[in-house]
Amino acid sequence: MSFRVTEQSMSARVLTGLQNNQGRLERLREQMASGKQISRPSDSPTGAAAALRLRGDIAAKERYMRSATDGTARLSTAEGSLNTASSMLNRARDLVLQGMSSPAVDNPATRAAIAKELDGLRDGLLSVANTTYLGRPVFGGTTAGPQAFDASGTYIGDNGEVQRRIADNVQVRVDVPASAFGTGANQLFGVLDSISANLRTNPSAVTADLDRLDSGIESVNSALTAVGTRYSQLTAASDAAQAQSVQLSTDLSEVEDIDLVRAIIDLQSQSVGYEAALAATAKVTTPSLLDFLR
Repeated sequence: MSFRVTEQSMSARVLTGLQNNQGRLERLREQMASGKQISRPSDSPTGAAAALRLRGDIAAKERYMRSATDGTARLSTAEGSLNTASSMLNRARDLVLQGMSSPAVDNPATRAAIAKELDGLRDGLLSVANTTYLGRPVFGGTTAGPQAFDASGTYIGDNGEVQRRIADNVQVRVDVPASAFGTGANQLFGVLDSISANLRTNPSAVTADLDRLDSGIESVNSALTAVGTRYSQLTAASDAAQAQSVQLSTDLSEVEDIDLVRAIIDLQSQSVGYEAALAATAKVTTPSLLDFLR
């Protein structure tokens, strides 16, 4: 059995081939213009899925970096406040020792002057304890109020913890508990109030106050150490997330971006091939007189 190839069927096949060539040429031109080898999921379903996953991973790392940056800023604020508090307390301790020694211990006027300076340090310490970051007290837990301590030195914050997620399943506390300023009988505002009152009226009781003051100073120093540890953890996590983000961006580029040199060569080859196909088609499908008479 023989099959007859008509002029019409041959023209249809030639036209289909030319259209396919033109489609490939247009796709290469689109890739050159966008710099991407995947413009739509149909270009590469597996590549599009990989790109979507990589973009999600990059977005997660960027969230972790922003979270770590916020955490380090909050802890840096707390660290500065604790350093200021430590300096104030060291000054207060020096004043207490001065008030307990001769000739101040035997001079009510001198003790009263020392007590007055201690009152100023106490007020300054209270201001430091109410330090805020973005309008929230850094020593007040998760309270929505503007202060952690009221004017009497009573804690008015809450026991909540401010956490920041810095990696998958990893959170770091970025606030500092109010216990940094002592607790119970060793709470520093009460201790300083007691020292001031005893210097004025009962200097023999200042020795016990000094022990309580030392305990409060130790609380502040312990809080400083804890802040430094968490600050280092956040910094390391931020650096790791940034390095991972860079690597993921590189991987995404390998999936999405074109190889420019190869794309130029492919475009030139496809252009030459398309022009050759047009020329060959023009010769093979030269219309006859019969085509004009139809």
